[in-house]
Amino acid sequence: MSVRLSSPQGMMPSTPYHHVAVATGTRHVYIAGQVATNQDGAPEKPDDLAGQVASALRNVHEGLASTGATFNDVVRLTFYVTGWAPEKIDAFMAGIDSVGEELELPLPMPPASRR
Repeated sequence: MSVRLSSPQGMMPSTPYHHVAVATGTRHVYIAGQVATNQDGAPEKPDDLAGQVASALRNVHEGLASTGATFNDVVRLTFYVTGWAPEKIDAFMAGIDSVGEELELPLPMPPASRR
């Protein structure tokens, strides 16, 4: 599948993600929501938002890799964060930054939202 990412002029600038993704092709891969757990299901980094984000992204990476896909093939990311508040954005972004190179995350990322 080919994914073209863009952020048209007039949309909110300076975001760590693109606003628009256009995917073409016939193969679609859906990965269930991933949380900060290890292979045994034990929680990782329970009091560390950055660590939880990094762990969940590693789990998504594993799911993608199992299909031959990478984050470059991702059309949209949705992050669900317990007790989300805007003041948590620095820790959230620190989690992304900590695994960006390791997981070859495209920056800016595909369209994303936090809830």
